[in-house]
Amino acid sequence: MSEQEPFRTRIKVRHYELDSLGHVNHAVYHQYGEVARLELFEKAGGIDSGLAELGMAPVLLESHIVYRRELRSGDEVDVSCRASFGDGKVFWMTNEIVKLDGTLSADIRCTLGLMDLTLRKLVAQPRERMAEAGLDIDLLCGTAQ
Repeated sequence: MSEQEPFRTRIKVRHYELDSLGHVNHAVYHQYGEVARLELFEKAGGIDSGLAELGMAPVLLESHIVYRRELRSGDEVDVSCRASFGDGKVFWMTNEIVKLDGTLSADIRCTLGLMDLTLRKLVAQPRERMAEAGLDIDLLCGTAQ
């Protein structure tokens, strides 16, 4: 599988998302990442379908952001999202928040797990469990043709 462009969604900065300095509040960048993650999961097959039927849901365990350039009211950004998997119970999702002129405004790396909602514990091999639930793993990872 070759790497393709990651999933992207466009967001317009709203004036109420600004802080006292006139640029986007730090927590809003995390919200933009969450919007992209949820939209990608939905496009890949949905959290509310196969995963819900198996009694599982992705959960955020850690989020790290690097702020590069400020955003102001009216700016539009493309927020990318891509998953990657390894061994064990966690997986990662990355976002880049990029202004339409190509300026990287922030990048985010999150660690997630897939939780068994009955046991309230992370399940092993989340990639395989998501595939069993019908999610498009290639789309999640940005390797869809």
